[in-house]
Amino acid sequence: MQGRLKESLKLLLCLAICQLAGLVGGLFTSRTVADWYPTLVKSSLNPPGWVFAPVWISLFLLMGLALYLVWRSERSPHRLMAAVWFFAQLSFNIMWSGAFFGLKSPRLGLEVILILWGLILITMLKFYKISVAAAWLMLPYLLWVSFAVYLNWEIFRLNPLN
Repeated sequence: MQGRLKESLKLLLCLAICQLAGLVGGLFTSRTVADWYPTLVKSSLNPPGWVFAPVWISLFLLMGLALYLVWRSERSPHRLMAAVWFFAQLSFNIMWSGAFFGLKSPRLGLEVILILWGLILITMLKFYKISVAAAWLMLPYLLWVSFAVYLNWEIFRLNPLN
């Protein structure tokens, strides 16, 4: 029973860490999503605002599951490096919200999100060495961020003064 409890706590911690990152990023977003963001010219492919919260909650859930699969694997230098890359990309995820929404800078947001995209890819490759399932759980996140790169680019391109 104690082993099950320990594993359950690990899983909850991984999920909480990722959801917390989403909440921190959301603090930057909530400040400008009602006044600054609506004034921007956006791509015709830009989803309606209500789509973003459920998508991000789901993506952070998948990231938490992936982190858990890596954490519960056998201790190794690969596991430590995978965790380092994971937390690097998670930090850049928060930094994107700060750059794009907090600083109201599509240009800086674009620079950060391109780094984020690369960090996600590296994280997936590191995870793959440890858990193929963990790497696959990160794929929807990579795909969404790929789409977000396009959306960020379009906002940057269509709003030259921002």
